[in-house]
Amino acid sequence: MIKEIQQHAAERMQKSVDALGSQLSKIRTGRAHPSLLDGIQVSYYGADTPLNQVGNVTIEDNRTLAITVFDKTLTQAVEKAIMASDLGLNPMSAGTVIRVPLPPLTEERRKSLIKIVRGEVESGRVAVRNIRRDANSDVKALLKDKEISEDEARQSDDEIQKLTDKFIKEMDTILSAKEAELMEI
Repeated sequence: MIKEIQQHAAERMQKSVDALGSQLSKIRTGRAHPSLLDGIQVSYYGADTPLNQVGNVTIEDNRTLAITVFDKTLTQAVEKAIMASDLGLNPMSAGTVIRVPLPPLTEERRKSLIKIVRGEVESGRVAVRNIRRDANSDVKALLKDKEISEDEARQSDDEIQKLTDKFIKEMDTILSAKEAELMEI
């Protein structure tokens, strides 16, 4: 029973780390990356469709993304969707290929992005701590129902704390990598 609680907590903590990674991938650095456009929806025959389903997003160079639209009639819609997004990008159409140049980040913008990244990481840490709290309360419920001994409960609390420390350390590693990426010129 205790192992199941710990396993469930570990899975949920891993999902929190994965969610943090996907959130941070949407924060624009000075470098071009296809995941930057993942959140963009294009109106495709009346239905909002993710950009990566109506076109192929590739990296042309360090500061330029190239989008090859599958259906030529959608070129305008893709351009409008990119401009309407809050990424501050200005796409340029060249036939079926849309080029999206990424302007270099100013020092002030980099610092504000780092604050955003730190806030996201702190939210991830809080989520992991909440999972720890839930797991510990499940163990306490087992102890209260006399299904486990106090020693087993204490040992389980230690194991859950080790899991928590491991996942928070992972988040800190992700944070330092993202900060370094943002501060590169």
